Amino acid sequence: VGTYYVLWSPADADVRAYGGDDLEAALRGAADANRTLILSVLNKAYAEEDGLLDLFVRSLREGEGTAQLVSHVLLVAMDRPAYRRCVSLGGVRCYRLPAASRNGTQDLSSEQLYMSDGFIRMMWRRIRLLGDVLKHGYSFIFTDLDVMWLRNPFPSLKYRTGEEDLLISCDKFNGRPQDYLSNELNTGFFFVAAYNRTAALFDEWHAARGESAGMKEQDVLNRMKRRHTFRRLGVTVRVLDTARFSGFCQDSRDARQVATVHANCCRTMRAKIADLRAVLRAARRLNGTARLRWPPHSECAKSWR
Repeated sequence: VGTYYVLWSPADADVRAYGGDDLEAALRGAADANRTLILSVLNKAYAEEDGLLDLFVRSLREGEGTAQLVSHVLLVAMDRPAYRRCVSLGGVRCYRLPAASRNGTQDLSSEQLYMSDGFIRMMWRRIRLLGDVLKHGYSFIFTDLDVMWLRNPFPSLKYRTGEEDLLISCDKFNGRPQDYLSNELNTGFFFVAAYNRTAALFDEWHAARGESAGMKEQDVLNRMKRRHTFRRLGVTVRVLDTARFSGFCQDSRDARQVATVHANCCRTMRAKIADLRAVLRAARRLNGTARLRWPPHSECAKSWR
């Protein structure tokens, strides 16, 4: 496994769409020389015009040092409308999850409200996909589409090759990056290195869905850590500081450090879109000396009422 913060691509990088079962070709096309890429998953609702997909891609194209990462992003569509919309954007890599990977489950193309049955099914589907990526030998950042990339996050990850396996965000950081037991892990943004032990973690994680009725995959991972699954498998975990990997649950106090902003602690897509638009507007006003105050996440606050 190589060094991950040197992602770079030529301006004329070959950007393609992939359908069917050729996951390996899609991964190989997006990965850098160190077999590292950036992954996100979308459905029809996420891909609606002027929605989360558009905001995510816009943040990549406008962020500091992020435009060079676009050709290393693979957007995985769970349904045909999402795939078509992804392809229509141009300049991004799109892959449609084949029917066999969807297991014939119910249609999940509409908005899946937080903690609804459809939301939970969609989260488990993506864990299976991510485990398959590790088995293909690719390391990756996974990012939800409601995470805005204001700066290239790779330097802020400060990944130590061979010493760390999983770098993962949290809702509220307690100041101790090695304390994954006390920090509530958030699966909306994480980096995972491709090893047998991390593939085994994802296998156990996905298998745990059978005894986790009504639980989302994030809650199951937090339960697994308390049962010492990381230690048993030999997976080394570091929790990411919200000063750099910020979210609506806990804003960074210094916007100049922030690499990503996640619309967590928010229930509806409409609220996420409104408040993330405000974040991107505020980020454009930031320069090397200005102190930026984040706008209040008022729509997300109202989404719980």
